[in-house]
Amino acid sequence: MSKSTAVARKPETVPSQIDPEQILKASKALLAHIKKAAAQEDGKKKNLLSNPDEPEAETPIWLTLTTKRHIRDNARLQPGKIPLPHSLNADEESTICIIVAEPQRAYKNMVASEEFPEELRKRITRVIDIAHLKAKFKAYEAQRKLFNEHDIFLGDDRIINQLPKVLGKTFFKNTAKRPIPVVFQAARERVDGKRVARPKTKKDKRDPLENVNARPTSEIVTEIQKAIGAALVHLSPSTNTAVKVGYAGWPAEQLAANVETVAAALVERFVPQKWQNVRSFYLKGPETASLPLWQTDELWVDDAHVVADGETQKVIEGSKGEKPNVGKKRKSIGAEEDQSVQEPQEGKTRSSKKSKVLPASNDDKLDKEIAERKEKLKKQKKAAKMAVEA
Repeated sequence: MSKSTAVARKPETVPSQIDPEQILKASKALLAHIKKAAAQEDGKKKNLLSNPDEPEAETPIWLTLTTKRHIRDNARLQPGKIPLPHSLNADEESTICIIVAEPQRAYKNMVASEEFPEELRKRITRVIDIAHLKAKFKAYEAQRKLFNEHDIFLGDDRIINQLPKVLGKTFFKNTAKRPIPVVFQAARERVDGKRVARPKTKKDKRDPLENVNARPTSEIVTEIQKAIGAALVHLSPSTNTAVKVGYAGWPAEQLAANVETVAAALVERFVPQKWQNVRSFYLKGPETASLPLWQTDELWVDDAHVVADGETQKVIEGSKGEKPNVGKKRKSIGAEEDQSVQEPQEGKTRSSKKSKVLPASNDDKLDKEIAERKEKLKKQKKAAKMAVEA
């Protein structure tokens, strides 16, 4: 039998439904409003850490997505990455901490080599592996110090799942400085479409600097630059997702370019059912109103609708076996009795099984039992009180 040569077709990318002119218009309006609000706060208490010339330069701008159904059913601690045309971390003074798999000396040598760019090397202030991280930063005070010393944290994808237990709530109580996953491990070679297993060596004969299974230095540099320049998507079990897309000190054209890129990537990569599950997109600042970018005309997924009284709800076609959440109505006792005494039709024998009739409830008897129990409880409490006082 000859092998099949069929090739799976790549799913077509759905074009974005947001008008680029509407994005640029909303960006200009939002930036103008933030600058105007900052100018009106001259007489109020100012932030001493902000830039005195442009106090709104570090104000973040958020793109909020609202879906019709939950994107995920559980929390995800690893953020997704969306490459941006304009990096969010272009500041040369921001510091980077890299958490790698063992051994850390091999990665420190890569960062110190001549192949590593000098501009990026100045920003990397610490390279530490998971073993030293557990030993040195076990105490809560040490974790707080590590958190405050660096602006960006990168984590090797081989040990990224261990970091929530090691770093604790200091890093994972919010999304400000959660470690960004990066791929430092070299890809295995393929032969006839299958990955070749790595050679196994005894632990005592293994040279840690020669068997780190790391990528070349140039690929590691590319991975770091892509991670620190991407927009981070933190999914949560809700219908709302917010992604930082820029700052208030940017030109409107740069902000609009990032918004257009993030909106298209969010729907294509993270939203099931694509644009059919999207309800709206908004652009906002930390303390501003939300400016609408796009809103859907259909509030329900799969053309669902509210059923009026007296109508029957049909199962939606193409909903992957999902059934409407409609409970079954219980038949009344009188209806069951009427059905049990109906005359059999011609040519059919009467069923020997009869529907069971539930006994009628006696509310007066139940109220009497409750009153007796309360009275008995009062007497017991009174007797216990008298015994304690005696």
